[in-house]
Amino acid sequence: MSPDELTLDELRAALAPLNARNAVFDGWSERALGASAAEIGVPASRARIAFPGGAADMIDAWYASIDAAMAQAFPAERIAALKIRHRIRDLVLFRIDHIEPVREAARRALAVLAQPQNLVRGARLGWRSADAMWRLAGDTATDFNHYSKRAILSGVYGSTLLVWLGDESDGRAETRAFLDRRIDDVMKIEKLKAGWRSRQERLPSLTRFLGRLRNPAQ
Repeated sequence: MSPDELTLDELRAALAPLNARNAVFDGWSERALGASAAEIGVPASRARIAFPGGAADMIDAWYASIDAAMAQAFPAERIAALKIRHRIRDLVLFRIDHIEPVREAARRALAVLAQPQNLVRGARLGWRSADAMWRLAGDTATDFNHYSKRAILSGVYGSTLLVWLGDESDGRAETRAFLDRRIDDVMKIEKLKAGWRSRQERLPSLTRFLGRLRNPAQ
């Protein structure tokens, strides 16, 4: 398919990783977008139409491309072979390793998302990343647990990214150690929640008790 035949969604997906690579040098700017467009042979004017929101749209598409790469790298059989803590750890590390070559672009992306006008969008992208990881990890919760898991993982992922950006240790060892500690904390929280739910299930039911008062034969 010719680049001119791409839909806007397809064009965004094609440009997203190129934008990150060019943002290393030019930031999340029209100049970076123009360089990406030139690489695949589309006019810069059409590329701008694909990202009407400018830098924030470019970063959004890049995050989506990371989600897509992660899903491709973790088919069901790979996930099934891992314990839950290792699923989350490996998913977070994959994302970090995936963007390691464009570390400066990641730094600049977080700076853009930290701007007041982008704070809500930044939070939404963090939530979306956490949701993508939990879904790949096999989470099917639909109750409050669904939201608490994503909120916690969003915080773990975001704080790990910040550590990674300042990590100059060999193999980013400090980042990996930090992530392991945070996941240990998360697992402790999950155990506490599971224990609380178990205790709640064993508590006498007030509804059943009142029903028996009304109808002792039950």
